[in-house]
Amino acid sequence: MLACAADQPQWGERFTRNMVSSETNLPDHWNAGHMDSRTGQIDLSTTQNVRWVAPLGEAVHGTPIVAEGCVLVGSNGTQSKRPQLQGDIGVLTCLDEKTGELLWELAVPKLTEIKFADWHGVGLSSAPVVSDSKVYVMTNRGEVVCLDLFGMKNGNQGPFLDEARHAVGPGAEPIELGDKDADILWLTDLVEELGVQYHNATNCSFLLDGDLIYVCTGNGVDWTHRRVMNPLAPTLIVMDKNSGKILARDEFRLGPNIIHGQWSSPTLGIVNGRKLIFQGTGNAYLFAVDALSEETATEVKTTGEMATLKTVWKFNGHPLAQKQEVVPLEHFHDTRSYEVIGNPVFQDGRIYVVFTQEMFHNIPNGWLLCLDATKTGDTTRSGGLVWAYDGITSSSSTVAVADGLVYIGDGSGKLHCVDRETGEPYWVQPLGGQIWGSPLVADGKVYIGTTGRKCFIFRHGKEMELISQTTVPGRIQSSITAANGTLFVPMFGAIYAVEQQEMPVNSPQ
Repeated sequence: MLACAADQPQWGERFTRNMVSSETNLPDHWNAGHMDSRTGQIDLSTTQNVRWVAPLGEAVHGTPIVAEGCVLVGSNGTQSKRPQLQGDIGVLTCLDEKTGELLWELAVPKLTEIKFADWHGVGLSSAPVVSDSKVYVMTNRGEVVCLDLFGMKNGNQGPFLDEARHAVGPGAEPIELGDKDADILWLTDLVEELGVQYHNATNCSFLLDGDLIYVCTGNGVDWTHRRVMNPLAPTLIVMDKNSGKILARDEFRLGPNIIHGQWSSPTLGIVNGRKLIFQGTGNAYLFAVDALSEETATEVKTTGEMATLKTVWKFNGHPLAQKQEVVPLEHFHDTRSYEVIGNPVFQDGRIYVVFTQEMFHNIPNGWLLCLDATKTGDTTRSGGLVWAYDGITSSSSTVAVADGLVYIGDGSGKLHCVDRETGEPYWVQPLGGQIWGSPLVADGKVYIGTTGRKCFIFRHGKEMELISQTTVPGRIQSSITAANGTLFVPMFGAIYAVEQQEMPVNSPQ
């Protein structure tokens, strides 16, 4: 199956992670409709500019990915009626892009072997990447899996053939597989292979470059917040997309210096002809490493000896690091230390990224930095910082950079628009609910959702102009995706396909 030109097969813009889209003819208003009290479903006759609504789990932290006629999104609940697949588990749901029909689900049992590594109700929060009818995603158990985009409908392709047992976990009775189940092609368990220890959740959205997959492992502290369980585990690894073999790892040597987990995803940029990978870490550093060469990857496959990703530069994003050489790192729930949660965005030799205190624990501070990606060495106090904007609170958001403007959301529920060259703010707008996801710029508009059950549409520009706001039935804690003339809006309990229509849809769901 060939991918459409306007698909969105990965999180953000390819390689750069910029939250922009070239889609046009997107709606500037919509109505989420009313729930039918008899069926519990949204009555489409009461909606406007909505093509379909599909049910998801009670909590949805995954951002939709759209590719080859499918919509994939992670949540914490399954639509399966089988009793073995009920409860607090992780799920990747695959829907038909045109109709919202359920095509298949990947059900992943909760990771209980590591206390609080798989936090209650979070589920599968990683956004997958799709290439050549294959889906690559990290499960809530810390597994990197490659899936057949067609699911079990075309049979169990292998070489992994134990899906029936994997869906229920160790010691449980295997399920009977059907057409609505996922087909795992290969699986690499990072807990088993590398001793990675998770804190609360896994969240990496993989960076796919040719036959290589760049993965943030998510290694973090234990449930007490006092120590890193495996200080030798890597943060960034490279895998072979065809086999799942681990080819290379970082040389960051973070050791015990991680304050919680690690939830940022890798970004790629070409700097002075040099291909670099950028990775944010759980101790407020941003690293740039040389991408793994094809020659080295081939050598590793032949010899079996894992390669090392060479660090080109690093930057300490803790505010005190601009004034002093040593910045003490604190653990515990109320730590004032900083980390990188959102994804670094690369554009024109610069990186735009938020360094933040812990948003989950309501620690208040964060700042948005613009960094020079052309430097080398430790650039913290040697020209790496271009500008800083300290007007935001703690934030898990990734920026959208477009037409000289940078948009960012924060935990206080404010959307900020700042100048790309200076970091000076043009406008700041409170939205009345926390912002966990990222703003999306598309079709001259800015789309963003909040935990206050609102979806906002602003005019893209230096002047703040609210076009519309829509009340939705669930909290929005992930990002909106645009693909093939449609907005895909995820929320707790459901996902909407929103499109510009001449008149409201009046047919029943």
